[in-house]
Amino acid sequence: MTVKAVQLQPFLAHGGRRRLTVASTVNVKRRAATFATLSTPPRDAVDWVQATNSFFETDSRPIMLFDGVCNLWNGGVRFVRDNDRNRRIRYEALQSEAGRDLLRRSGRAPDDISSVVLVEKERSYIKSEAVLKIMEYIDLPFPQLAFFMQFVPLFVRDFVYDNVANNRYNIFGRSESCEVYYD
Repeated sequence: MTVKAVQLQPFLAHGGRRRLTVASTVNVKRRAATFATLSTPPRDAVDWVQATNSFFETDSRPIMLFDGVCNLWNGGVRFVRDNDRNRRIRYEALQSEAGRDLLRRSGRAPDDISSVVLVEKERSYIKSEAVLKIMEYIDLPFPQLAFFMQFVPLFVRDFVYDNVANNRYNIFGRSESCEVYYD
């Protein structure tokens, strides 16, 4: 590879013009570096979508994953349950074994309790998208509110969501146990 060295002279006293001079040509050797390699997944890797398909075999309703010890989300689940007269959503605590498996299905760490997650058979939603999707499933006027809220940019919705989520224990408190919600 050939590179030309370029020098830039400082401002000249008269007129403030710069003087550009080109020095001699220098030959530079290129060195190849490996930044990433592809490897095959370990043989014991689990396909979490396949492993959790049984959750949707007999019941296709989406599953709302929530922080079971957070008073805010326990109240949120009660609110959704009270406004879901047709029982279109199921509930599962993030801390349960099924919740951890569904988190893995959603591409999240099994111990990540930082966000509400809505898991449908074909797709998962997190943070503000999960909240809007949950609103679409419950009774009026919430689907209409979700429709209008989708026009707020995602980064703004998630910024607000993250601020509430990061302070939820300080603001709303924490319970010692998770309430059990039956469909």
